[in-house]
Amino acid sequence: MTLFDLLEKKDLKELLVKCWMTHDGSWFYNCARELGIDTANKLNKAAIKNLSVIEMQRVKKALGQEKLKIKTFDQLKDFVNSAFSVIKGDFMDFEYTFLDDNRIHWEMNSCFAYNGMKMIGFHKQYECGVIYRIGCWLDALGIEYTILPEIDVCLLNSQEKCTGDIIVNI
Repeated sequence: MTLFDLLEKKDLKELLVKCWMTHDGSWFYNCARELGIDTANKLNKAAIKNLSVIEMQRVKKALGQEKLKIKTFDQLKDFVNSAFSVIKGDFMDFEYTFLDDNRIHWEMNSCFAYNGMKMIGFHKQYECGVIYRIGCWLDALGIEYTILPEIDVCLLNSQEKCTGDIIVNI
């Protein structure tokens, strides 16, 4: 019997997401160490932008909705919930809610990316890749949006908690 046979779906997902995020953090750390934090931030955002298009294509395909054009907030809610059921790990301690006025509200209880950056000493200069990734997903889905507050460096450097809203124009 193999590990694949032994693991429950939830445990397998958690293992794969943790390994992916560890790879991502290791990649960022080595880029920052070799090329400097500014270049690492720039390369990270470029990689996220490229990856997000592929991720959204793959999620749509996995849902059997390759031709999906999201036209309503309810369709977006269903799609985001389905995507996060696979992409979000339990260690990613954040919550999101859908508000009636086409807003997605997020709150990071403990940001895994910030904690990782803190461990490697780059948290003060880290440009948030987590919320940027969500924005890139929306771009890939052809959805217009505004993120409030606007984010450059990690919000945990400028306020007590990482929280905000994504206002979608559907």
